Amino acid sequence: MNIKKLGHCCLVIEERGTKIMTDPGSFSSGMEAETGIDVVLITHEHADHVHVPALKQILTCNPLAVVVGNSSVAALLAAESIACTVLEGTAAAEVAGVHLEAFDCKHEEIFEDIGQVQNTGYFIGNHLFYPGDSFGNPGRAIDILALPVAGPWCKLPDAIRYCIAVKPKKAFPVHDALIKNEFIGSAHRVPGVVLPQHGIEFIPLKEGDSVDL
Repeated sequence: MNIKKLGHCCLVIEERGTKIMTDPGSFSSGMEAETGIDVVLITHEHADHVHVPALKQILTCNPLAVVVGNSSVAALLAAESIACTVLEGTAAAEVAGVHLEAFDCKHEEIFEDIGQVQNTGYFIGNHLFYPGDSFGNPGRAIDILALPVAGPWCKLPDAIRYCIAVKPKKAFPVHDALIKNEFIGSAHRVPGVVLPQHGIEFIPLKEGDSVDL
């Protein structure tokens, strides 16, 4: 599995020849230029996870791509005449030859009900778990975790404790666009110190990086 980070939560994941883009939101860049995309996977409707004008450009460049998301995402996109395959709850499906499995998990609190929307995490190819804006525990083994490390709902100690609790074999950081690149060090460095002590390999993936996992 190759993972390229375009920024924040926008990844291009290549699994067995299929390219899956996650959460093309307003905090990411360069996603409109990506080609060969088979699936666009969206965890929830917040703008930093789905930027509709960018999504339209992505689909123009990749007209055969299938958009997958939960019911709330589908409703948002329907208003823009964008088709969306609904995958939520604990449903699973084969999409473009890759196994996708949903795991609905509550969006972490920003403050009380502010920003509370339906959030769906996804297992991709039975290897990678991406929880969206959540510290949801799917209650099963995780090979690779896309770990949120920063944001109005995310404290780094909570993120590290979450990763220790679900105990993936490997983890890499997402949801970090609110940290300027020159200051991102601690959000990547501290997990890199702590998590190996718990048997978890941490890969400090930055915008523009790619890695085979």
